[in-house]
Amino acid sequence: MKFTDGYWLMRPGVTARYATEVADTVVADDRVTLYGTVHKVTRRGDTLNSPLLTVECWSPAEGVIGVRCTHHGGRAPRTPEFALASGEGSSATVVRDGSHVTLTSGELSLEIDTAAPWNLDFTAGGKTLTSVGPRGLGFATDADDQHFMLGQLSLGVGENVYGLGERFTPFTKNGQTVDIWQADGGTSSEQAYKNVPFHLTNRGYGVFVNHPGQVSYEVGSESVGKVQFSVEDQSLEFFVIHGPTPKEILTRYTGLTGRPALPPAWSFGLWLSTSFTTSYDEATVTSFVKGMADREIPLSVFHFDCFWMREYQWSDFTWDPDVFPDPEGMLARLKEQGLRICVWINPYIAQKSPLFAEGVAAGYLVRKPNGDVWQWDQWQAGMGLVDFTNPAAREWYAAKLRVLLGQGVDSFKTDFGERIPLDVEWFDGSDPERMHNYYTQLYNETVFDLLGEERGEGEAVVFARSATAGGQRLPVHWGGDCESSFGAMAESLRGGLSLGLSGFGFWSHDIGGFEGTPPSAVFKRWVQFGLLSSHSRLHGSKSYRVPWDYGDEAVEVTRSFTRLKNRLMPYLYRAAAQARDAGTPMMRAMLLEFPDDPATHSLDRQYMLGDDLLVAPVFSEDGTVDYYVPAGTWTNVLTGAQVSGPGWQRETHGFDTLPLLARPGAVVPFGAAAEAPEYDWADGVTLRVYAPEDGARTVTAIPAADGSTAAVFTTRRTGDEIVVETESARPWKVLLVGATATGDAVADPLGALYTCPAGTSRLAARLA
Repeated sequence: MKFTDGYWLMRPGVTARYATEVADTVVADDRVTLYGTVHKVTRRGDTLNSPLLTVECWSPAEGVIGVRCTHHGGRAPRTPEFALASGEGSSATVVRDGSHVTLTSGELSLEIDTAAPWNLDFTAGGKTLTSVGPRGLGFATDADDQHFMLGQLSLGVGENVYGLGERFTPFTKNGQTVDIWQADGGTSSEQAYKNVPFHLTNRGYGVFVNHPGQVSYEVGSESVGKVQFSVEDQSLEFFVIHGPTPKEILTRYTGLTGRPALPPAWSFGLWLSTSFTTSYDEATVTSFVKGMADREIPLSVFHFDCFWMREYQWSDFTWDPDVFPDPEGMLARLKEQGLRICVWINPYIAQKSPLFAEGVAAGYLVRKPNGDVWQWDQWQAGMGLVDFTNPAAREWYAAKLRVLLGQGVDSFKTDFGERIPLDVEWFDGSDPERMHNYYTQLYNETVFDLLGEERGEGEAVVFARSATAGGQRLPVHWGGDCESSFGAMAESLRGGLSLGLSGFGFWSHDIGGFEGTPPSAVFKRWVQFGLLSSHSRLHGSKSYRVPWDYGDEAVEVTRSFTRLKNRLMPYLYRAAAQARDAGTPMMRAMLLEFPDDPATHSLDRQYMLGDDLLVAPVFSEDGTVDYYVPAGTWTNVLTGAQVSGPGWQRETHGFDTLPLLARPGAVVPFGAAAEAPEYDWADGVTLRVYAPEDGARTVTAIPAADGSTAAVFTTRRTGDEIVVETESARPWKVLLVGATATGDAVADPLGALYTCPAGTSRLAARLA
């Protein structure tokens, strides 16, 4: 939201007041409170008939400093609020030396000169990260007497801004107006399903605005050297979060708002859907599953989209008896083939659903101020909205899903949750403006918690579309409704990378696109991209996404990359555990891994999958792809070809390959099985060793299915000798990529392969 008209003027009807100087300072052991005037005070009379801002500064955790600016503090508390970690604090210290006050937490300090014009400097390592300067903190009112609190943080030369949720607009947010406001707008507009009031920059810090309602950002737009954020309220609270690296910023941010749960191993396999408005019954589903098996394409999850229920009755959580007369038997037959089952749900109850009258009578649906149930006809005729602020309504909703779990369902696609009305009253008195964004959190928590209770710890996984800050605790999320084109494929990746920089560890998208039918080339390229994502689902709208509908080569591509992903499970699940433990996303914007390489700071058509694999999807009909490699020798995992960086590469790939590069010196574990994602990843694991430098030492942990460590290998290079050591009692192998087989090695298309029987603790090999 813009308040000014250029540098000199305000917009019509807008009046703004900014902290100008410090009138008083209250210092405690671990916090500072400033009282800021909104004009220069030169005499006693200047203290009358004028606002006084209260600015509280403290630290909730090491390396994090909070600022709360309040105009009128007598406003009744508003709910909901984000659930933030409530530890014992950060042992922050405050030092006052004359007019200079410094609040320090870890390496981050807030420096204030109370005798100078208003300025809050956030510093670390002897450098200023960002500042709240003149016109940087205050409030504004408009012609309708709406009251907004606003903050501005300075941007340095060359400073880029990232995050703010899953946004499909340009990757660096500089120059954009961004409204944190849930919307069902697809992937091709400025609207977003997942709005998160958190951004980070390439200058060593991030900022979280602690407001669950609408937050309006002007990112180097209204004032080109500032990030401005504003809320319609009497108070504004934000946290400056130090890194200095982007990974460390995310670790601290997710330490505050929550880290992702670890999804079950089976969820990393390939999901296949009925698609949305296509025609399907048990015979269709059976033919799809059989078709995948006949073509030797490993399948892990089958998803039933909306029409598993009767039309006009979403949601009644009852299988359409005319289409699926024996749901328990059908699910049992599918599960006999090793499949998990997912079904579509949403938080809406259509008027024709038998649950509508039940929900109305019990008070479980959101009501208007006059007591009527809120309804409209968009999506489902006469639909109402489950009031998840009512604990009884949450249990009622969960009880309906519990029946489905008893029938054999394993997961739920928790669709929608964005178009939440404002002209309503919530059971617990929540503020409608705040609930608009926060509703999705209560909805997904209800479902995720139920899955954990019924399926056990580590078995809960949803497929969610909407989210806000804290939603990362409830994986997985997918990118929503995109078209079936190369452009939509690229915008989907852009949104996923932005979401990863907003604290979300796991992300997926509709392989092939949702709207329309993809050309064969788009489908095959999207399959590659989809199976090199954290989670992988074939799903469409009006057309199926079974690979054979797109040609024999599409079948080959799907088979090959599904098997590749299954073999990569020891590597991928280790990356998943990093998301759980540190908040580092599996799919990483290049700047996360290479913050010291400025060339990576704007890259949005490639990413790192875990620590060591660079993925550059192909977005062209002819297979041409441009991508950037940082310094060192990078090796294509599929072909063994090497490229040297730093620099740009242009290549042309057939549908059997793409730029999938191993980082210089990486040791990437490949599992022994390709038919499914669940197996003993340490048993028969192959360590692929990629061009380590002399003196390099790499420790490779092989995870177990619960995220613990099943085996550890240490790889060292000394001169031409490679030594690998382990205490694992299982058999293992080493593939020296690019080496010539000598001695006990067997020639492999990619290098020299060494086989170590069970009980082998040490392998010494020569590079030749």
